[in-house]
Amino acid sequence: MNVITFFLVGLTVHVVFFLSIFDIYFTSPLVHGMTPHATSLAPPAHRLFLIVADGLRADSFFTPLPNGASRAPFLRSVIEEQGTWGVSHTRVPTESRPGHVAVIAGFYEDVSAVAKGWKENPVEFDSVFNESRNTWAWGSPDVVPIFTKGAHRDNMHGKTFGPEELNFASVDASRLDNWAITEFKSFLQMANSNPKLKAKLLKDKIIFFFNLMGIDTNGHAHRPKSHRYLNNIRVVDSHIADLVSVVDDFFGHDGKTAYVFTADHGMTDWGSHGAGHPSETLTPLVVWGAGVEKAHRVTEPQPYSDGFLKEWNLEHIRRVDVNQADITPLMASLIGVPFPLNSVGVLPHLYLNNSGWFKAESMYTNVMQILEQFKIKMAQKKDTTLSCLFIPFKPLTESKQAEFIHKVRMLILMEKYEEAISLCQTFMSQALEGLRYYHTYDRFFLGCCVVLGFVGWALYVSLVILKTHASLERSARVLKKTVVIPSPTLMKLFIGVMVGMTGFLLIQRSPITYYVYCLLPIPLWYFVLEEFGHLIDLIRSAGSLPLWKCFGYFVLVACGIELLVVSFFHRSFLTVGLAALSLWPFLTGLFGNAKFRSLSWFVGCLFLAIFPMMPVVGRAPNTHLVSYAGLLTLISSACYLWSSRQKAPLRLSDRCQFAIQMVQVAVCAFIPFITHSSLQKHQGLPLLNQIISWTTLASSLLFPLLSSTRLFHRLLSIFLSFISTYLLLSNGSEALFPPALSWVMFVWINIEQEALIAEGAAHRQELLSMDFSANIDIGQIRQLKLDDIRRSFYFVFFLITAFFGTGNIASINSFDPTSVYCFITVYKPYIMGALLMWKVFIPFIIVMCTFETIQVATQLSSRSLFLIVMVISDIMALHFFFMVQDYGSWLDIGTSISHYVIVMSMTIFLMVLSIITHIFTSKRLIPWRRQKSHFT
Repeated sequence: MNVITFFLVGLTVHVVFFLSIFDIYFTSPLVHGMTPHATSLAPPAHRLFLIVADGLRADSFFTPLPNGASRAPFLRSVIEEQGTWGVSHTRVPTESRPGHVAVIAGFYEDVSAVAKGWKENPVEFDSVFNESRNTWAWGSPDVVPIFTKGAHRDNMHGKTFGPEELNFASVDASRLDNWAITEFKSFLQMANSNPKLKAKLLKDKIIFFFNLMGIDTNGHAHRPKSHRYLNNIRVVDSHIADLVSVVDDFFGHDGKTAYVFTADHGMTDWGSHGAGHPSETLTPLVVWGAGVEKAHRVTEPQPYSDGFLKEWNLEHIRRVDVNQADITPLMASLIGVPFPLNSVGVLPHLYLNNSGWFKAESMYTNVMQILEQFKIKMAQKKDTTLSCLFIPFKPLTESKQAEFIHKVRMLILMEKYEEAISLCQTFMSQALEGLRYYHTYDRFFLGCCVVLGFVGWALYVSLVILKTHASLERSARVLKKTVVIPSPTLMKLFIGVMVGMTGFLLIQRSPITYYVYCLLPIPLWYFVLEEFGHLIDLIRSAGSLPLWKCFGYFVLVACGIELLVVSFFHRSFLTVGLAALSLWPFLTGLFGNAKFRSLSWFVGCLFLAIFPMMPVVGRAPNTHLVSYAGLLTLISSACYLWSSRQKAPLRLSDRCQFAIQMVQVAVCAFIPFITHSSLQKHQGLPLLNQIISWTTLASSLLFPLLSSTRLFHRLLSIFLSFISTYLLLSNGSEALFPPALSWVMFVWINIEQEALIAEGAAHRQELLSMDFSANIDIGQIRQLKLDDIRRSFYFVFFLITAFFGTGNIASINSFDPTSVYCFITVYKPYIMGALLMWKVFIPFIIVMCTFETIQVATQLSSRSLFLIVMVISDIMALHFFFMVQDYGSWLDIGTSISHYVIVMSMTIFLMVLSIITHIFTSKRLIPWRRQKSHFT
């Protein structure tokens, strides 16, 4: 297999493996074709007001002030007199679609939406808005369109404010809430003069939705403990009191209005959401009005052990907690619309103030709606599975379904409503379990196919490495003993297996992607067995290798891979790894020949080991540390240029460029301090700072290409360019990470030269005289040695350290939105996300450029080292493939996806980034004159 074919096959294999988890774990659980179900009895309410205070924490809302008063006096009076309250337990919010989907549609974040944005629906879904006669909504341009685009009928009417209003630098974001209520009042005034519109409003099954963004925006900008965030709660409360008064006047106090107040998610103390902390997953729920149970006073202890009742001074009022999706059937029951077809919520009947008959009928409707989904799911799987292989969900056979329906109807006829409700709750849990059973029916089979593909590819790459890049001595006597299966026979065997698998998939009417996952391992294993003879040869000739050294490297890599896997979950293990790496020169004898470099490596690794121990989030911004990082960069750069001035003199143009870059670093070191000071004074983002920031970002891609291509001169230019941008994207101690990482990388390059001599290299070229753009003599490219496995592992280790050294990119919660304030303060999720990802990639690029340098300095083929890295990353990917999950909180789901994606992307991305790195290191733009030599 030639190089181009190998590259294309490798890329295809990894793309298929990368996409496989979305078919195996993350196909949409939603089904269509169900019959809508609604309670036959008359509903208590004609209209419902759903008020979602985005980003409102339960503790911030319920906790009284030190003087015993409430931040939300109107809603507090509702809790104590007019309605029912509780805590809504949310799933962790995401950057794609928030908890509004759970509240309004009744199902949690569709996991197939992992690659979608805020405003896009990957699949069509039903909601209470679709089932209503008419719904009017006011709120954010990132939330309201989710439901207007997904509406089945022309019954959804939305109005949003401009996206530029979501500005984190604004003085007070509560104006967003003022906008929503003011727009609603204007809407009612218009209805008074528009008989057709008023007639619509006076009908039943009407929903009004308010997405109040002020609290969330103030929380991101000023933190949830700030005066603005807490005062915004009071503002929302006063608006709701005003809203209720206006509504009563408009509808003539007819007593047919129900209100639901809740939040889509909470927020951490540092102003973000994405983790599983109670401050994010516990949100308030207050329901009152038509059909809602009034405040129920209790004297006995309530069944909650979290201590919140005492803290909130609400021990005397009954608390009814719900899961967030349970709000959907509650709203549907109150206004009498069919339960949304895809809802998995369970009706919290304790919120209803109605007859036992109505509650039992509503619970029965809830069961039938979930049972409809179960039947469709079972029929779909039965149609695509051979009857002899189909295994039904035994707890919920057709006979048991009929028995349940008969029993519940009899209990309702006998007016045993409590028993009927209890039976419905038990049956619903079984139906939800059955839905999951059929949704994951093919998972084991597909997982086995992908694992076979993983193992086959890793074995084949290992054989290629040993066959073409390693120098193992094989005697003629060993070769004669090797027994090889004839190629024609092997080919016929594998063609037969492929035809048989294809026929099986055709009979099962499997999706086209199943063919890819099931057939891909077959040619991979054919290539492995085709090289089987070489594998036997290599095993038999292993005696020519130093066995203890081989065993040592095997233990190093095996333990190292496990350490890296664990570090994805616990960053502190990177500290353990760095501490172990710091001892490398002392354990291998390099210290005797390179004392200063060995000590520098030891100190650098230990200093770098501090960063994984530091908290990812929750740190108070400290722009002084950003300035210190800039100063450290300038001092270290100046020291290097001064020390190398004689061995590697610079031309005037290069000196001027380095001077410009160092001035740029100095400016960027103070821009964050000036910007944050301006924002704290509510003066907004200074235009000059914004211009400098975006100019620095653009120029960071150009400056390295203008510098000398000598090894360390080009690396210094790359470092200065990217550190400038990194400083602008920092707001604390993380700004010190790139200088520390760069120092370790600089020492690594130097100490690898000493390791090369220790391996027996005849001579070495002076690093200061090496040039990236010089043509490499093919004759000097050496074969792989055991020590190159260590180099490859170090590379993977430092890549993971670059990713997780100052954060956890598997969680949105790892990033502080204030990091991008030098560039933008208006809420633009894609631009902000791109800037934060670039911040992550900067240390990554530093490591990539270092590895490119080591390949040049050690005269080793980049392909051979890349193959070793590929095997290591594939072994890690196989670990994470088994850890991927689609249950639990969205944080658990998102983290498991992210871990697998990071490792799989490592190989795919390295293929592309190695080309970019080669351009950054070896290419030079000289617009004012022609290049005459490599050392210009």
